[in-house]
Amino acid sequence: MASPQIGDPAPDFELEGTDGAFRLSEHRGERVVLLFYPGDDTAVCTRQFCSYRDEAEGFDALEATVVGISTQSVESHRDWTAKHGLTVPLLADPGSKVAKAFGAHRALRGTTRAVVMIDEHGLVAHRHDHLLGLDFQTVDDLRDALESMPRPRT
Repeated sequence: MASPQIGDPAPDFELEGTDGAFRLSEHRGERVVLLFYPGDDTAVCTRQFCSYRDEAEGFDALEATVVGISTQSVESHRDWTAKHGLTVPLLADPGSKVAKAFGAHRALRGTTRAVVMIDEHGLVAHRHDHLLGLDFQTVDDLRDALESMPRPRT
């Protein structure tokens, strides 16, 4: 299955998470940032999500709904969130169905680190796929990408 590219409709999904169920289509009219990541309590993922916690003011100013997605269970996500005081809601994607639909999954490696931004109309407006997953998009990177997206006409 080909991953959605810029301008393509984002595949709808519903996943359970640390803040309850999340259905993408219920967020039409909002900008949504999907943060795909390999695993809870791993070194780079912990640095990534702790950086969002530590940059709370900049993160809150993004004016977007942001969620993290990986294959671990909601219980694992809750444990990791509690251990590090994480602030981004985390969604459980068992079997990587959503990661595969968004092209954020590789055979043998599983869910890869990727950022997919969806505009107010439900279209993919930005994506950043990390080749090795050893780095991540900072709050400033996320802000810059969101600011580069066209605003809907009012």
